[in-house]
Amino acid sequence: MKNELLEDLKWRGLLYQQTDEEGLEKVLNEEKISLYCGTDPTADSLHIGHIVPFLTLRRFQLHGHRPIVLVGGATGMIGDPSFRADERQLLSDEQIAQNVAGIRMQLEQIFDFSNTSDGAILVDNKDWFGEMSAIDFLRDYGKLLSVNYMLAKENVASRLETGISFTEFSYMLIQGADFNHLYDHYNCRLQVGGSDQWGNITTGLEFIRKTHDDNAKAFGITIPLITKADGTKFGKTAGGSVWLDPKKTSPYEFYQFWINTADSDVIKYLKIFTFMSKEEIDSLEVSVQEEAHLRKAQNALAEEMTRLIHGQEALEQAIRISKALFSGDLKSLTVAEMKDALKDVPTVEMEKADKNIVDFIVEAGVSPSKRQAREDVTNGAISFNGEKVTDLEYTVTSADRLDDAFTIVRRGKKNYKMVKFL
Repeated sequence: MKNELLEDLKWRGLLYQQTDEEGLEKVLNEEKISLYCGTDPTADSLHIGHIVPFLTLRRFQLHGHRPIVLVGGATGMIGDPSFRADERQLLSDEQIAQNVAGIRMQLEQIFDFSNTSDGAILVDNKDWFGEMSAIDFLRDYGKLLSVNYMLAKENVASRLETGISFTEFSYMLIQGADFNHLYDHYNCRLQVGGSDQWGNITTGLEFIRKTHDDNAKAFGITIPLITKADGTKFGKTAGGSVWLDPKKTSPYEFYQFWINTADSDVIKYLKIFTFMSKEEIDSLEVSVQEEAHLRKAQNALAEEMTRLIHGQEALEQAIRISKALFSGDLKSLTVAEMKDALKDVPTVEMEKADKNIVDFIVEAGVSPSKRQAREDVTNGAISFNGEKVTDLEYTVTSADRLDDAFTIVRRGKKNYKMVKFL
């Protein structure tokens, strides 16, 4: 019998590799299981490229299964060699602890960690590896795999020409031991990971097979690499990665990333990233085909994702900022919101001094000449902080400086410039 959850994952394009499709389907039809996905704390925030396996874990939780979320305080000290060209930079214990704390806060936005039968569990593999000696590790786990087995793994083989340290070479042993530990202590039956984790996942299954009897049944699935329709990497902007930490990527920037999704990608992303139903997404797909200019699918995607990661209040703020910028009504924004919304617009620095409006906008590069500046002011094309100015005798003073630090000048409908004062 087909399993409803697995069929939904297939429809969403979330299944890439499975170790035993029929076996997993049978288990899921008969019982509720525990399953896990892990991440290493290489930074103090996840970015959107990291969260697809965790969202997949959340889908299992919504069907009554129990997710185990592993933050790798131990593996983060080693570094996963998966398809990297060089060694990772080792982090200090203090930096790893800080990163673990930041990631935990973000995962709490995605998972229900309530103390129920399907409540998510948060674990750190440093808790079981932190006090283990090198001798114990080599005796208990190093003997389970041959070097030939490890060299055959694609993520290791890809590094043989450029070189790989023993530290990173041993990573798969540690992650494999994680799966074995969670199987023993939490009855964890399934590991979920990105497509680059296939070698590590199957290593864990090999550990379970070798340390248990023939009745031990565990499984692994991977999720395909998410790309754009043109084949380029997903999750990057001109400013870099799109982070979950609001200090790195503000809720407004986060919202705008999803709003700007191409028509060719938006339905795919709705399936992968949101918990909207098939009926809702099918309806939005019709909208993309028949009334793309309304951008209903992009709005739904941006709202669902911003609400999930940052909450309803942050979503409402992001929508308010977006509407204010579209209409030019900057007066409706707070100084902090204005600074956030326009931090990527062209910026010029000027000395603090009172200036005639024509001289000011020419010096700021808003208008190319005094003649053009006078026309722009007279025609109502110039606004200061959302206030239109049409008086050629207007003097720009400290009253026009927000936080006594900057002024937002708009020429026409879309040309903004931030003037920062020295």
